[in-house]
Amino acid sequence: MHNNNDKDQDQKVQIKVGIKAYIALICAILFFSGIFMNVQDMEWVKSFFHIDHPDKFKAFDFTSLGGQFGTMQHPEKNTFLGEGGLSAKAGFLFALSLIPTVMLALGVLEIFTHYGAIRAAHKLLTPLLKPILGLPGLTGLALITDLQSTDAGAALTKELYDQKQIGKKEVIIMGAWQYSGAGLINNYFAIGSAIFAWLTVPVVIPLLVMFILKFVGAAFVRMILNSLYKKDFTNE
Repeated sequence: MHNNNDKDQDQKVQIKVGIKAYIALICAILFFSGIFMNVQDMEWVKSFFHIDHPDKFKAFDFTSLGGQFGTMQHPEKNTFLGEGGLSAKAGFLFALSLIPTVMLALGVLEIFTHYGAIRAAHKLLTPLLKPILGLPGLTGLALITDLQSTDAGAALTKELYDQKQIGKKEVIIMGAWQYSGAGLINNYFAIGSAIFAWLTVPVVIPLLVMFILKFVGAAFVRMILNSLYKKDFTNE
């Protein structure tokens, strides 16, 4: 008898539907119905909401958010990304373009790690990183990797955190170091080369300045964590 009452109570809980559920259902129907797909042509939307650009409502349309792939408008210089792609589909192709380099970087790093590269980095870089950034030397390999591959550096940082070799505080400091001037060497020579002709100093000088400023930014973040947010890391 007691079990039957429990079952009845469970069924009542299961069939209870609140207002939030109905609102969610309405939003889902609107999102997938395609109502907002051609909202820019709906004059009544402009007059009802008193707005000049109703195409902003496309953000609530599944097809619009899905976007479109680019096309080979100039086959002699286009890659598989094409031109004119946008939104999720274009982003997906761009993500695919990152996979080969990230896979290569992670694979090579795994080999180096297997042969003790992180242990060597820990021993050699701790005297440098510990006083400046408060980081153990084993994080050095992730920081060095970030100079050429942001994604590989971030992946290696995550791996160190998942293995509990570093804590949240170290992750934040590493993030500050990696985020400023991410992929420094690659981006500097690939994108910055466009202005090399106008430089009045040797090419290596701006690179060194940016490299030093990465330490300055990370050290500043470390100082903030050790002062304003000190209590957040007392239990680590």
